[in-house]
Amino acid sequence: MNKKAWVGIILVYIMGLFLGNTIVSYAADSAEAQGGFSYEVVRPENQIDKGVGYFDLKMEPEQKQTVKIKLHNTGDKEITILVGAYGGKTNSSGVIEYSNNTIENDKSLKYPFESVVKVPKEVKLAANSSQDLNIDITMPKSEFDGYIAGGILLQEKDAEGTKSQSQQGMVVNKFAYLTGMLLSEKNPNTNKEEMKLNRVYATSKNHRNVISINYSNIQPIFVDDMTTDVQIMKGDSNEVVYDAKKSQMRMAPNTMIDFPVSLEGSEMIPGDYRAKILVTTEKGGRWEWEQKFTITDEEADKYNARDLTLVQDPGLNWRLIAMIVGGLLVLLLIIYFIVRKINKEREKKKLIERKLAAKNKKR
Repeated sequence: MNKKAWVGIILVYIMGLFLGNTIVSYAADSAEAQGGFSYEVVRPENQIDKGVGYFDLKMEPEQKQTVKIKLHNTGDKEITILVGAYGGKTNSSGVIEYSNNTIENDKSLKYPFESVVKVPKEVKLAANSSQDLNIDITMPKSEFDGYIAGGILLQEKDAEGTKSQSQQGMVVNKFAYLTGMLLSEKNPNTNKEEMKLNRVYATSKNHRNVISINYSNIQPIFVDDMTTDVQIMKGDSNEVVYDAKKSQMRMAPNTMIDFPVSLEGSEMIPGDYRAKILVTTEKGGRWEWEQKFTITDEEADKYNARDLTLVQDPGLNWRLIAMIVGGLLVLLLIIYFIVRKINKEREKKKLIERKLAAKNKKR
C-alpha cells in the first residue's frame, strides 16, 4: 500500500471518529483497505480545488447534484459497505468529529449536512467488482453564505477489527474511510468569526466532576487555532478555585462546544460561583465573558456520587471506622478472656499443688 493510500485510513474507535488539525485533512482521493476494499473520489466539474482528496463544491441555491465515489472489491467474497453522511461537530477537546455522535446541533445551524446530503445506508459489492456510490445533494432554496460541512463515512460491515485493552475493558478498533465534503455558494472566507456564550453549569464527564462552559461558533465557517482560558471563582471572591486552559482547538461551522473545567478530583461544593472566560483565535478573534452560576445541593450530591476519584461518602467512612474499632474491641475481649482463662488455670493448678503439699507435710 502506498503512502497516499495510508493517509485515507482513519481509525474509528467506539467513541467516534475524529478529524485532523486542518480542513484539508480529509481522506485522500483514493485508498485501499486490507481485504480488497478500496475507493476513489470522482471529482465533478464544479470541484473548486481539484488538488484535494475531498469534495469541495461550488453550488447554487436549490441546485440538485449527484456526485460519486467509486467502490472496489478485489476480494473473492461479496462484502457490504456501510455508508453514513455526517455533519461536522466540535467535541469537548476542540476536535471536529464527522461521525454518528451524540453531540447536539447548535441553534445557529440552519442547514444540517444530513438534510442536504443523502446516501444509501449500505452498498453490497460482489467479488472482484466495482460500483458507484451515488451521493445526492439538494441545496437549500435560500442563498447561503458560508460552508455546509460534513463527511461521507465508509466502513466494511463484517470487518473484524483489532482488539486492544483500555481502562473500560476490551475495545475493538475498526478501520473506516472518511471523505470530506464542503458545499459553498460564495467565498466563505469573507465571513467574520463570531462566538456566543450559552451557559456555564456543573456536570459530570467520564465520571469526573467538571464545570462546563458551553459556547458556540455561530458563523458558517471553520475556526482554527483557538485557545480557551477559564477561571472559576467562588461568589464575589477573586480567588481562583478551579481553572483550565487549552490551545490549538478547532470548531466546525455553526457548532457548540462544552469546554470542561475539571475539579481535579475534589468534591463539588454547592454555592454561587463566577466564571471568567477568554477565547482567542488565530485570526485575532477575542471574546471575554463573565458568567455567574450556582451549584445546588442536589447537583453537588448527584455528581459527587458519580465521581470515581472522590473518597466515598463520609457516612461510609464512619461505619468503616466503627467496624475497625468494634473489631479491635472484640479482639481485646477475646484476648482478655483467653488471659483470664489461663490465669484461672494457673490459680487452679497452684491450689492443687498447695493442697498436695499440705497433705505431704501431715504425713
